Amino acid sequence: MCRCALPSDPPVETIHTIAWMKQVAREARAKERILGFVPTMGALHEGHLSLIREAQKGCSPVVASIFVNPTQFGPTEDFQKYPRTLEADRAVLEGLGVEYLFHPSREEMYPNSFRTSVSVEALGERLEGRSRPGHFRGVTTVVLKFFEIIQPRFAFFGRKDAQQARIIRQMAGDLNSDAQIVVCPIVREQDGLALSSRNAYLSEAERRAATALYEGLDALRKDVDSGTLDAARLLTELRRVMDARAGVAIEYTEIVDAETFEPVVSLRRTCYALVAALVGKTRLIDNALIEQDGESFRVTL
Repeated sequence: MCRCALPSDPPVETIHTIAWMKQVAREARAKERILGFVPTMGALHEGHLSLIREAQKGCSPVVASIFVNPTQFGPTEDFQKYPRTLEADRAVLEGLGVEYLFHPSREEMYPNSFRTSVSVEALGERLEGRSRPGHFRGVTTVVLKFFEIIQPRFAFFGRKDAQQARIIRQMAGDLNSDAQIVVCPIVREQDGLALSSRNAYLSEAERRAATALYEGLDALRKDVDSGTLDAARLLTELRRVMDARAGVAIEYTEIVDAETFEPVVSLRRTCYALVAALVGKTRLIDNALIEQDGESFRVTL
């Protein structure tokens, strides 16, 4: 866990306007500093902090953003109740020694005259894109805006949102962004639950039930370790484990190629096993990375 901010820690500079953020970033680049960027929607947890620590290994300055992006929420989703803990988040960033916090308003990012959006075809239309229409269009649009404003050398994303990270990498390449996309491992609780700001919505009973996502993926890992390569068989066992837990409603389970996100019949090259489920009223996602290791496959949760 991160330490609390101490009196000797330099305060994080909070920037609210695009013009000032651009100026700060220009000055950093003029001094040939390596600018790292970690985008967040706040309610920071250890998963976010792991991205910041990774950024700090090779980047200075590091810019973290906190912006609850309205365009990636559907009309029935949780934009209004999404946790907002700015002062606590700012203290955490100071404790980590983050130089800049970019915290623009909705009006700053999307003035009344705003008319443009960015979509990644095919990759953005399956799985999360099918379940949450318009979600990835909102994500890619805001991320591209951040890239244009900050122009980081490196941008850091978590593997928990594997499809999102793949889409952002596609967008950055297609639109010739200089930002190099770094995807960092999932951070989990001791019982395996992937860290997410939405975990705060879970009741005590729901929190216990939510470990079914990890347990299902772990069952898949054991089957792969035993030599099972058939995707249908692997998914059957994954779903059996998840279905055994009351209060968990599976939305989808799929094994997909890590580049195309198209489903595979049998394990090949690099794949993801992806799950999405409702636990109570809270929608959670998780995944396992499946990589070929010689004649066998290795699963990373």
